[in-house]
Amino acid sequence: MKQVVQNYKSGELALLDVEVPACKPGGVLVRTAFSLISTGTEMMKVSEASMSMLGKARSRPDQVAKVVQSVAANGVGATYRKVMNRLDSYTPLGYSLCGVVVEVGPGLEGTVDVGDLVACAGNEHALHSELNWVPKNLYTRVPAGVAPRHASFATVGAIAMQGVRRGEPQLGDVALVIGLGLIGQLVVQLLAASGVRVVGVDPDQERCKLAERLGASVCGHPGSGDVEIAVGELTGGHGVDQVYLAAGGSTNEPVELAAKLARDRGRVVDIGKCRLDLPWNAYYEKELDVRFSRSYGPGRYDPEYELDGRDYPIGYVRWTERRNLECFLDLIARGRVDVEPLVSHVADFSTAVETYRRLNEGELKAVAVLFRYPDVETGHDEPALVADVPRREPIHTSQRMGRVRTAFVGAGNYASSMLLPHLAEREDVELRRVVTTSALSGANATRKFGFAEATTDVDATLADPEIDAVFVVTRHSSHAELTRRALLAGKAVFVEKPLALSEAELGKVLGAIEESGNDRLQVGFNRRFAPLLHEATGRFGRRIGAASVRYLVNAGRLEHGSWYNQAGSEGTRFAGEGGHFIDTVSWLLGADPVSVYACATPDQQDLQVVLRYPDGSTATVSYATSGSTSFPKETLDVVADGKVLKFDDFARASVYGRKRWTSSRLPKGRDKGQHAELDAFVTAVTSGGPMPVPLESLVATTLATLAVQTSLATGAPVKIGTPS
Repeated sequence: MKQVVQNYKSGELALLDVEVPACKPGGVLVRTAFSLISTGTEMMKVSEASMSMLGKARSRPDQVAKVVQSVAANGVGATYRKVMNRLDSYTPLGYSLCGVVVEVGPGLEGTVDVGDLVACAGNEHALHSELNWVPKNLYTRVPAGVAPRHASFATVGAIAMQGVRRGEPQLGDVALVIGLGLIGQLVVQLLAASGVRVVGVDPDQERCKLAERLGASVCGHPGSGDVEIAVGELTGGHGVDQVYLAAGGSTNEPVELAAKLARDRGRVVDIGKCRLDLPWNAYYEKELDVRFSRSYGPGRYDPEYELDGRDYPIGYVRWTERRNLECFLDLIARGRVDVEPLVSHVADFSTAVETYRRLNEGELKAVAVLFRYPDVETGHDEPALVADVPRREPIHTSQRMGRVRTAFVGAGNYASSMLLPHLAEREDVELRRVVTTSALSGANATRKFGFAEATTDVDATLADPEIDAVFVVTRHSSHAELTRRALLAGKAVFVEKPLALSEAELGKVLGAIEESGNDRLQVGFNRRFAPLLHEATGRFGRRIGAASVRYLVNAGRLEHGSWYNQAGSEGTRFAGEGGHFIDTVSWLLGADPVSVYACATPDQQDLQVVLRYPDGSTATVSYATSGSTSFPKETLDVVADGKVLKFDDFARASVYGRKRWTSSRLPKGRDKGQHAELDAFVTAVTSGGPMPVPLESLVATTLATLAVQTSLATGAPVKIGTPS
């Protein structure tokens, strides 16, 4: 079998062929399905191994002290041989995995069965290896409905959980989490699930945003001042009840910041491995309670518990390391903790050495990385609607280009009224070619907007190297295929909604991105760009708590003969239009939905769509076709933090809070964001910068739109996700 090992002396990493471990009494033999790389602990070991001998000594003064003691006891020669022998040996990596039991050791008959899916812990038993022997107190069954990839987080979840337990949080507390890596992100979620308001600190802005998505009230850079202001507002100036140190490194800033922002007699819990030169005066004056969290919980490092299987009575030790594993998996099963957003990359186990190299050299930026093992039948289904978003190297650069040479595939009413008028007046856009099925339509578009030429040949247009960007503005059924082909041709693509009408179509688009490396894609979700909506959200201010959103779409009846009624070929009406409203809500909440539930009237024309978001926010999109045409088409309410945002059909907006704000009574017109959307797209193409909406969000919105039909068919909520 294969196992990841490292030589600490040379730093060499290898995927080694080793013998299958024996299934000893008191444990089980587990075939690994997914194992988790701890980007903190493991990468610290990998980094240390690549140092010089002097660097290794400086990084591990505790080991140097042991060497000095050995020299005094055994002499220089014997100590040198002992140290070199230990350094020049292969050591294993890994400590958190999920797999399938393939053999049950003597003494455990009837307690676990072959084929059971289990989560396993331990840096000697849950290794990055195809097979592991795991003693009974270091594994637990995975609850039904928990995906194997998510169950592989159980060990790091137990570490975070033990840290939270050491802080003894109570309902209504405010906590500060310093360091928003893998453990810090889990601590944030566990605290939020416990009714604690959380402030996060990390120099990485993306990790701050992720923590806010997952439940933190406010996150910021340690030197920005925003964190101190947030703590003051949330605590009335008293300071936080607990500080959780989940940071690493050699700086003493975390413990100094902890003293500054903790309340009198607050608790400081060290979970990570950061420098701990406590400023005596600051800690003494507040009489701060400094605590350490030891790994997964009670039982850790006790050989009678871990190896001999002697459990602690629950009346004396409520939460052991195995009970922490069980509790964390239960929180995942009940949707109280979401580990999917933490998965930055999934790598095949065969690429383990290359994956470690990319992590160590900073080429792969990640919170959590999983190894996926081949040919393991887990018996657990993944979430109902999931799309693998390719992990791609962005092809955009910082170099600017001249005018964007565009081609339009389709020039119907929407393109002619909402898109082309804005583009025709831009100096940085050249309308090079229009492709239509009707020669007359092409002639009209050329006359009105100044296209250089018109054609009916899509293939020649996509193959033309003189075209930089392609606009797909055709009927819904052709969007995915045209987008796929344009991406493979290396074009930047603007496709009107929907991106796809099925999971299969979406998969083909994502396959084109993976094959070509071209991620230059924008879907026409224009409402998030509407100026009045931006102004209203600015007046509403930063949201701290979970929000409730109501979006009423008074869609009205379609005219007889409208191609929108051709559900068999063009998809349902909501499949074609619903992405607009889901995307708008997701932009307002700063996150993508994690589940969708839908119900409908008997004729399936009027829908109620309930979206759930990672921070507990919910949104209801009421899509109605039976209303009065005299009522506004779109009305939106956002309720959170004692405030209400009311938005009326892109014509009027109000915010009710400490002060009331109302937009102008005489709007210039209903600007739904098309102009700003096109400006953002053109700017991205000309500048080489990122596209206006992340690909992951475009995919999540598409999945959520498709999930509506699935939920209607099954009568149950549908989980959605983008796992890779």
